Amino acid sequence: MAVLYLAEQGATLRKQGDTLVVTKDDQDLQVIPASKVEQVVIFGNVNITTPVIHYLLDQGIDCVFCSSLGKYHGRLFSTESKFGLLRRSQFQALEDEKLGLYLGIQMLTGKLTNQRTFLQRYQRKTGDTNLGGAIDSLQDMLDRLGKVSDIGSLHGIEGYASSVYFAAFRSLLKRDLGFVTRVRRPPRDPVNSLLSFGYTLLTYDAQAAIRMVGLDPFLGFFHSSEYSKPSLALDLIEEFRTIIVDSVVLRLINSDILKEDDFSKETERSGMVRLKQEALKTFIRYYEERMLTEVIHPAFNIKVNYRRCLELQARQIARVVTDKQREYRPFLVK
Repeated sequence: MAVLYLAEQGATLRKQGDTLVVTKDDQDLQVIPASKVEQVVIFGNVNITTPVIHYLLDQGIDCVFCSSLGKYHGRLFSTESKFGLLRRSQFQALEDEKLGLYLGIQMLTGKLTNQRTFLQRYQRKTGDTNLGGAIDSLQDMLDRLGKVSDIGSLHGIEGYASSVYFAAFRSLLKRDLGFVTRVRRPPRDPVNSLLSFGYTLLTYDAQAAIRMVGLDPFLGFFHSSEYSKPSLALDLIEEFRTIIVDSVVLRLINSDILKEDDFSKETERSGMVRLKQEALKTFIRYYEERMLTEVIHPAFNIKVNYRRCLELQARQIARVVTDKQREYRPFLVK
């Protein structure tokens, strides 16, 4: 187990010897070897004891705190840092517009290529010739990437490609559940709710990978470094959104694992649709299964799971900003 997700409201995480134990009402819900936990993600009213906090800090294990709905509150991590020189190189790289544009192009190349490959797979599987237009449009956007001269143009291409992709994504759903296009804040249908929650989990994983490498997750290249925005984490997940989250969402919807009554609408005024408690646990289980799927990393030619792939991409960024590597190779699926 790489990530320990705690979503049982009223539960407590304790440390007993070499194990972490999740309890509720004097009953043990989970017993996990502490050495196997690389990250802890807490949703809502879940308690952790002081010995657990000390252990997480001593071992440098990332701990994320969220609301029961998945809204990010903050994280627990040690203040010790051995990465001062790397952070300085990252700060300096932010002032290099040419380098920032290059990294943005490579990351967006990864995102659009994986979206296109994803649609091609479904076209071959289903024989749906209607996907051809979206596949061709994404290729056109990829061809344009090499000609952009500023980040603004890059965002324009990304926005158009996103609209094309999600229009095609809708046709992949056996039940659209009210999904028309991608709506972020707030998600107003079950599919958007799943996508938003999945991207949130993926961003947490990216932040953990970035901190492990020693970079600052709030200083990105493609996404602007706004206050309290994990820009580099958002950069990093671009290549993985489709192959991780979108894949899980389609599986859950098309296999009838999650249905419309697994969701609830907060209020008519807000229009926000969210997962119910048990459905949230189901999504987390399938998300984690996907993250632990092993693949051959195209740049390093080694077999690793998707979570490790995030870390390896972050390490590439670190090597590029410190001039130890000339090229950044996006993560591409075949």
